[in-house]
Amino acid sequence: MLLVVRLWLTFPEWELEKKHIERTFEFDDFADAIDFVNAVAEVAEEEEHHPDIDIRYNKVRLVLSTHSKGGLTEFDFGLAERIDTLAE
Repeated sequence: MLLVVRLWLTFPEWELEKKHIERTFEFDDFADAIDFVNAVAEVAEEEEHHPDIDIRYNKVRLVLSTHSKGGLTEFDFGLAERIDTLAE
């Protein structure tokens, strides 16, 4: 668990929950939100690690967890880092 907390401190925009991290991104409009989701999908496919995605008009909520491990792993934080670069 210490590793998870240490990794999470590197990603202050992400909320740490018991078994996942999550972040909500806000865009100018629906089209921009969908463009972001499509970019996230490409990265997720490359990483073979897929987030839960919730789209609400111009807001996109991403939830990262390693389901096969029942919680957070380094894979989640690696994907979070790549997603953060997409949002810049």
